[in-house]
Amino acid sequence: MTKEIITKTQGNLLTALCVGFNLFLVSGDTNAKESFETLPETKDYSFAEAAIESITGDVYCDKAAENWQNLSYKNIFSKGWGKPWVSPPNGGGGAPRQGWINAYDGVFYRLSIATFGWQHGNNGDSYAGNLISYTPLNQRLEVITEIPMASSTGANGQTNFGDFRITPRIILSESKNTTQSFNLTFRTPTGNSINGNGVASITPQYQFWHNSWKGLVVRGGAGFTIPYAGELSKTGVRSSFDANLAIGYYFTPHDAVPFGDMVWYVSTNLSQPIDNRAATSNTFVSLTPGFRSHVGDNWYLLGALEVPVTSNSSYDYQVMGGIMKVY
Repeated sequence: MTKEIITKTQGNLLTALCVGFNLFLVSGDTNAKESFETLPETKDYSFAEAAIESITGDVYCDKAAENWQNLSYKNIFSKGWGKPWVSPPNGGGGAPRQGWINAYDGVFYRLSIATFGWQHGNNGDSYAGNLISYTPLNQRLEVITEIPMASSTGANGQTNFGDFRITPRIILSESKNTTQSFNLTFRTPTGNSINGNGVASITPQYQFWHNSWKGLVVRGGAGFTIPYAGELSKTGVRSSFDANLAIGYYFTPHDAVPFGDMVWYVSTNLSQPIDNRAATSNTFVSLTPGFRSHVGDNWYLLGALEVPVTSNSSYDYQVMGGIMKVY
């Protein structure tokens, strides 16, 4: 039964990657066809000016919306770098570009979210709390910072600071229906190996987001985690191929608080070790049903339950939640 689940999940993830690749192939044509829809202002900003406007400006007003523009692979080095980021429009089906817990982003945001995760494990319960901020600098570049406020492992009961992460992100292409991005996460060994931290790694990832029919959103991507320094032997961290596919549906409009932008989704995550640091290389697969809701004044409540479907997992399930402020 487990092998069948893994096989089907891997097949679905491969299908998602094929969809992402097809989006790559058609992105140039899509952006060309839609280029007439937007007429952004012609003023070019310096890097600092674009960053300041992206961080402090009113990026959600109608005037700012007029400055959103299609971006493509063809002009990746020439377009968008000199323009402040503005909130992109809803997708072709009307769904907003928003983030979900335990699913790849694909798109840019300007927000901060406090997250909490509690794992029920085989060797005791564990928990972690993080403060994550998304800071756009222009229409092509964004930086994510993840501050691990607390990390506790059930086996020893110690609570420590975790490993700090910083992620530069680049928009590869963006049209009304689809966004594609490239992330490069740098993990720094600021935590304690007792909690599985104290590791330095890099994680390159391709991500996508798509909406063309009503409230249905498909997002995901793939990449690699490559640890290169720190407490590698103590933590047992592995180099791995990682993939994600998430599908959700938006049921309510933004202003229907406290249930505005109500989305229910299921996210599938896969991790396959690709090094020889251990005798076995078991595939990890999990399913995460979750929700997100606008409760008012651009505050959001998020929740999810991750359930591993492979027998090699170190935990039975993980409950996750988040409080988000979009600004």
